[in-house]
Amino acid sequence: MPTSELSRRSFLRGSALSAAGVAGAGAGLAAPALAAPDAALPGVGPAPVAVTLNVNGVPRTLRIEPRQTLAEVLRGPLGLTGTKVACDRGACSACTVWLDGVTVCACMTLAIEVGARSVTTIEGLAKGAHLHPVQAAFIEHDALQCGFCTPGMVMSCAALLEHTPDPGADEVNAAISGHLCRCGTYPHVVAATLAAAKARKA
Repeated sequence: MPTSELSRRSFLRGSALSAAGVAGAGAGLAAPALAAPDAALPGVGPAPVAVTLNVNGVPRTLRIEPRQTLAEVLRGPLGLTGTKVACDRGACSACTVWLDGVTVCACMTLAIEVGARSVTTIEGLAKGAHLHPVQAAFIEHDALQCGFCTPGMVMSCAALLEHTPDPGADEVNAAISGHLCRCGTYPHVVAATLAAAKARKA
């Protein structure tokens, strides 16, 4: 048809057909062949699988879904509800536990990936009725209010003292920098941790 008679609808229809033809031709030339899945690779899930977790020095064998986080397994089938879940995305650190002495967010760790590493929760810090020095200092220095962030704070402060027996206030603040406390107990947490460090040396 003459250019003057070319409608907007005709132009768009022709452009779409041309683009589709070019894309199809390009796809035929550039698309890589999909690799066939390797049948020899082991797979897990979605059905529950058997795992053994070393929690607070005790081997615990149970069946879990591969998608379950360490926090879910600790609070659910293992009944260790001292580990709290708040944000469930690794932003508040309320769920902090130790893996081989290193602090991690249990809500961001798949239980199936823990393997042979030792898990320590807030319940594992005390020795029977004898509280860990950090736990005792938190009580003495009123370093908790609602208590929801407290277990994670205690775990991070206790881990700090394991690696740095005589920290300063700046080091304590750095250790708890990833923890969110809506009650604002940070100054009391710092004072409690410094007091616990002195108590450990006494």
